[in-house]
Amino acid sequence: MLIETGYIYHIKDEFFTKIKDKGLMSNHEDGHTRPTYFTIKDGDILWFIPLSTKVSKYQKIIEHKMKKYGYCQSIIIADVAGKMAAILIQNAFPTLEKYIDHPHIVNGVHVKVIDSLKDEILNNFNSLLAMKKKGYNLFFADIDKIKEIMLQELNN
Repeated sequence: MLIETGYIYHIKDEFFTKIKDKGLMSNHEDGHTRPTYFTIKDGDILWFIPLSTKVSKYQKIIEHKMKKYGYCQSIIIADVAGKMAAILIQNAFPTLEKYIDHPHIVNGVHVKVIDSLKDEILNNFNSLLAMKKKGYNLFFADIDKIKEIMLQELNN
């Protein structure tokens, strides 16, 4: 499977069985299938950023952050494949291609976000990574530990 930055995928349950991190979002909610993930290809490591349909919930969080800090880089609300979605950069985590279950398909087409949104997501994600390096961790999962496990899997 050709994996590219900006496309949307689903992840296998196997990943969540292996990685037991309380900061990861649930892979199944209310009887629905797993969430969809915006993907960033970083060599052999893939970064998955969950998308949520709970837009009003996350809009309130964005508004709170805007009042408190004047900006919010950890959540973006945008149209993805004709539906509004909360893009939860704060919930990003690293994984490997082997944990991709399948591409997210709508009307027979693998969903890709528009380039301007892809650029915004990448900029915000890189800003959060830079902040983490400075000691301000805005990621919910232990991304360093998960990345180390993924790199170990690649080397075995």
